[in-house]
Amino acid sequence: MAEETEKAIRVRTLFLSDMHLGTKGCQAGLLLNFLRDYDADEIYLVGDIVDGWQLRSGWYWPQAHNDVVQKLLRKVRKGTTVVYVPGNHDEFLRDYIGTTFGGIEIAESRIHTAADGKRYLVIHGDQFDMVVRHAKWLAYLGDGAYTLALSINTVLNKVRRRLGLAYWSLSAWAKLKVKNAVNFIGKFEEFLAAEARRVGADGVICGHIHHAANREIDGLRYLNTGDWVESCTAIVEHYDGRMEVLHYPSLLRAREAEAAAERIALQQQDAAPGRRAVA
Repeated sequence: MAEETEKAIRVRTLFLSDMHLGTKGCQAGLLLNFLRDYDADEIYLVGDIVDGWQLRSGWYWPQAHNDVVQKLLRKVRKGTTVVYVPGNHDEFLRDYIGTTFGGIEIAESRIHTAADGKRYLVIHGDQFDMVVRHAKWLAYLGDGAYTLALSINTVLNKVRRRLGLAYWSLSAWAKLKVKNAVNFIGKFEEFLAAEARRVGADGVICGHIHHAANREIDGLRYLNTGDWVESCTAIVEHYDGRMEVLHYPSLLRAREAEAAAERIALQQQDAAPGRRAVA
């Protein structure tokens, strides 16, 4: 365990959302590796961490999902502050706002003050999704369609891997190509930025729509954590207050490419004239 801590990259704050533990789509293995790679003074779990919708229809909780929970609790025991802001899929936790479980505080929302003094509203964001608020049956239907798309993704990407092609997301492509979905994402972002302005914050950090982002909207910073079903993204705050979207699969690919380049360089050095050992 000490070796893990020594290797971990330390950041001031880590924001994660939409893990959907309890579903087959959750990429718990990658998430666990990410939590081993990164340590933080404070972690915000920005909703949809546990998928109560799916667990109600059928129990699914493999060891990898339990390992993620245990890893987070271990971080709490080592001194990390963890705040859990529930979303719509884990809305059952909203009955426990203001309480603490295993050292993890449950909060409806939070104003986070960054190292540079900027204030961010931390909220899942489903409160500003008109479908979830006013047509929950349609939200459930959409969730079923999304689960089906993920199943198709799994089969499709097995074929793509055999062909040496990179991961491609059917559901992400559909959300960005279908006009209504694009309009929904745009409106959602505008609503969240307006709410941040209403509460006197400089920006907002949210989840919900599984679409990571870091951009400015009308003078406010809009940050979305993305998800751990497809994109495997998080927001980190560095010690100077700078906010960054991390796409973990890209970081792993870059790390593998760097390691491969180092191996090739060493092999070339060993093969160079005059490098043979003297008997």
